[in-house]
Amino acid sequence: MSRAQLALRVSDLEASITFYTKLFGTEPAKRREGYANFAIAEPPLKLVLIEGAPGEETRLDHLGVEVGSTDQVDATATRLKDAGLATFEENDTSCCYALQDKVWVHGPGKEPWEVYVVKADADTLGKSAGPDATGDGCRTGRPTGKTPAATGCACG
Repeated sequence: MSRAQLALRVSDLEASITFYTKLFGTEPAKRREGYANFAIAEPPLKLVLIEGAPGEETRLDHLGVEVGSTDQVDATATRLKDAGLATFEENDTSCCYALQDKVWVHGPGKEPWEVYVVKADADTLGKSAGPDATGDGCRTGRPTGKTPAATGCACG
């Protein structure tokens, strides 16, 4: 199973949960303090909501593709490197209440993309090390290939 992921940083988490529950006709699959995600079957989408500062407009945090196995993450990392893209890889990282393996890249507009697999649930928000075009958040930027100059937070 693969599906696109859209992570939004929102100022009013409860209002956003209410809105997206109505929009997609489903409740969040996971809710924690300052965090919610929706596993939407149709269209296949993982929508992640991350609580930001009060009063700020909703903004894109990052984009991603959730895949079904670590082998798929590894194959994607190899394909991206072979295509000449700078990558950041993480294994057994705790991020957004989940244990994950992932690979990060930046799009041409510096938008951060992750390809990841959720291996298990986690009790804490955790921190991911990956590229971030915004410069805030929880990523610390541990490079494994050619490195763009940026740091920031991700959630799967």
